[in-house]
Amino acid sequence: MKQILASLFIVVLVLAGCAPDFGEQEETVIDESIDDESLEETAIVPKYNLEDNYRVLIDSNLSQARGVITNQVANRLDIDELEEGLRRHSMEVYDPDTYYFQEGQYLTDNILYQWLDRYDEEDNPQGLNPEADESKDDDELIEEEKDNPKYLSHILEQNYLRKTEDDSVELAGISIGIAMKSVYRFRTQFDDGTYSPYYEEEISESDMRSEAEEIADEVVQRIRQMEGLGNVPIMLTIFREESQNSLVPGNFVAKTNVAGDSSSVGDWQELNEENVLFPSNYGENTYPDVWATLVDFESDIASYFPNYVSVIGKGFFQNGELRKLTVEIPVSFYGKAELIGFTQYAYGLVLSGFPSDYQLEVNITSGDKQEALIVRKAGEEEGFVHIYR
Repeated sequence: MKQILASLFIVVLVLAGCAPDFGEQEETVIDESIDDESLEETAIVPKYNLEDNYRVLIDSNLSQARGVITNQVANRLDIDELEEGLRRHSMEVYDPDTYYFQEGQYLTDNILYQWLDRYDEEDNPQGLNPEADESKDDDELIEEEKDNPKYLSHILEQNYLRKTEDDSVELAGISIGIAMKSVYRFRTQFDDGTYSPYYEEEISESDMRSEAEEIADEVVQRIRQMEGLGNVPIMLTIFREESQNSLVPGNFVAKTNVAGDSSSVGDWQELNEENVLFPSNYGENTYPDVWATLVDFESDIASYFPNYVSVIGKGFFQNGELRKLTVEIPVSFYGKAELIGFTQYAYGLVLSGFPSDYQLEVNITSGDKQEALIVRKAGEEEGFVHIYR
């Protein structure tokens, strides 16, 4: 296989002589502390990072748990928030100017599926979800599931690497996101092979936190026993998912750092974050100013273009302050000029009606198609407008 790859690499070099020069990317060696130098791997380091994000190593090492998250976390919005939010919190520990990002390489799919299942002394002693007696009768089995919900959905690993003196990169930190359910949705299989209907059992935040902290302690102990991870700093976060059909994702509730020379989890830092849907009773009662701004915006939209469904807003708040507001306007258009005129009108409303102290994104859609995008960064007076062709 290596000979084939080498041949392909030579062909690429030959063809490159006839190709346009798009600028050289930096190539570096990934040091995984392996004695056999023939097993060293190289990766491309992009020249630029986008909007203060990490530069992502371009190599053949995709996540070793690729696909597990989509099987374990039911709401796609939760998946995005867990992945992006973990990177966001990692920036406070691993500076994007000096660290590179790589998908998790240590928690494989086999490891995770064992950890995410129920504990069973004989069949799965690695399970981190509560043990349940599956030998009970049909009615008792439903109560057993309710009394012992599977709290843990997923464990997300992200790796952060730093350049060494010999221009290679090595693992310098790990971030772990522990995703916990807020609602346990389940069904049971009866003795005759049929299934019960789905049940939903709400999980209180206090119960979720208690379980999550115990799981975090055990995860750190297990990570420390893995080869190459005995003295790597670990950032831990706890993420509370929303229900399966929620229109907004869940949120991070706590985080902590474990030093490279430690195997124990210390105090947790509380995180006051939430994603809020507008219009909603909770949004109106908790953030009336944001709610009123969107009501006025919707009224102005309706006066110009009554052929729309509704304005939908999703706000991301930290410590009670709005950091990002995403607005969707679904409209049916009958021509490009109509779309351009509507977008121009909406952009004027954005500049005149929304405060500039948070990031704003407006998506104008028609059916399943994105028609136009308006973006204004926090602190800026003007925005960016794009109409899709």
